[in-house]
Amino acid sequence: MTVLTQPFTPHWHAELELGYARVGANTRPVLRRHSGPLRVQKHLYPEGPEVCQHIIVHPPGGIAGGDRLDISATVGAGAWAQLTSPGAAKWYRAAGPAYQDLRLHVEAGATLEWLPQETIVYCAAQAELSTAIKLEGDGRLFYWDMVALGRPAAGERFDAGYFQARLDIRRDGQLLWHERQRITGGDGLLDSPIGLDGSSVFATLIISGEIDAELLERCRELPSRVRGDLTQLPGLLVARCLADEALHARAWLIDLWRLLRPELLGREAVPPRIWST
Repeated sequence: MTVLTQPFTPHWHAELELGYARVGANTRPVLRRHSGPLRVQKHLYPEGPEVCQHIIVHPPGGIAGGDRLDISATVGAGAWAQLTSPGAAKWYRAAGPAYQDLRLHVEAGATLEWLPQETIVYCAAQAELSTAIKLEGDGRLFYWDMVALGRPAAGERFDAGYFQARLDIRRDGQLLWHERQRITGGDGLLDSPIGLDGSSVFATLIISGEIDAELLERCRELPSRVRGDLTQLPGLLVARCLADEALHARAWLIDLWRLLRPELLGREAVPPRIWST
């Protein structure tokens, strides 16, 4: 008798749920629940007790087909949380899709900085990302993401697979930003002037609030090795760039963060030490 078996394809479902609250003049983590290979390191206070910094760690080091990451964070009224990562998130080539679902909630008077390092999408990966951000009252947001398609330094173009992402930002239930993107390996938009124009890296920065024309021009005049620009919308400042290397996109975002954080969040920018390791 012949027994037909399916190939064994292990996958991980990891969850991370975080919560922050203001206690006196301090921000304290009040919820830290994880399941599977996803967690945060010890909370840090490099700027003093008002800002709680967490580094989100995914021990496997990469996301493969069938994996799912569910991350949620709530910043309570008056609290301030800064979330980053120790290195790039890598989405490996796979026979099936992998998923990331990110839910961020910022209550009135609270501040959230979501500052991960880049996402590298290997050729033939199938990456599906969904992000939903809820702001209440005067809650403040500083958000960025960087995506690198393929590995040009290793001679790998993004010729197969796909990258799919969705981002929604709402304030008090009203939609402020809605974006969907799907980039398929080998698609003509990778090289088209109306697409990525041959660049392998693209990045987005979204900040709640508004700046004056003088600061906007200073941001546009920053020396950089990217092709980028900023747009002031009602209640949101949006910056985008195209780059040939993730390092160049990251440097541009950090330079913007240094300029804009004091103006929009009222604190000087103190880069997390993990960015230098």
